[in-house]
Order: sequence, then structure tokens, then C-alpha cells
Amino acid sequence: MTVERLYGAECIKNVCPGESAKEIGSVYCCDMLSVAMSKAPAGGCWVTVVSNLNTLAVASLTDCACVVIAGGVAVGDDVKEKAEKEGIALFTCEKPVFETALEVYEMLKG
Repeated sequence: MTVERLYGAECIKNVCPGESAKEIGSVYCCDMLSVAMSKAPAGGCWVTVVSNLNTLAVASLTDCACVVIAGGVAVGDDVKEKAEKEGIALFTCEKPVFETALEVYEMLKG
């Protein structure tokens, strides 16, 4: 499944389109950036509640397909601008991390 498919998800809202043709191969959940830096899989959809510039740095370093900021956490303008500049697909979701990840997983497997 590509990042573009998330654009049509009911609860997941696009903040920055990034590279819409990137393939999502898995879903990864982690709120600890140092752990995500060493464990997030390339091509994964990273679901977290951490919404800051360091999140985008880790996403870039690990080559995540996209990042979903869950739990209704706000995304600041600085994060939006950086995601746009770096070409990182960024989404938000009001649901908690687990429910958000489950929705992406079901889309991935369905």
C-alpha cells in the first residue's frame, strides 16, 4: 500500500503530502525517539504522539514512509514547514496510538 491510500482514511487527516508514492510495509508505534531511531523500519508508518522537529529528523534518518501524530496532539507550524521542506508525509489522528496503528494495519492487510 502507498502513502497516498492514507489520504482517504476516515480518521487520519493529511497535514503534509510528502512522497505519496512511497510504499508502506509495516506499522510501527513508539514515543521514545531514541528507540525509534534504532528500531523504526524503513518504509514503515510510524505512529506516535511526539510532535516536534526531532520526530521528523528520526523519520528522515530511518526512512519511514510516513508519520502519523495520534491522540489528537497538535502539529505546530514549524513541524508542518519542516515536513514540507523534507518531503515527509505527515498525518494526524484523534484516536489513541493503538487504535490509529490498528486502522493503518487493517488498511495495509486489507
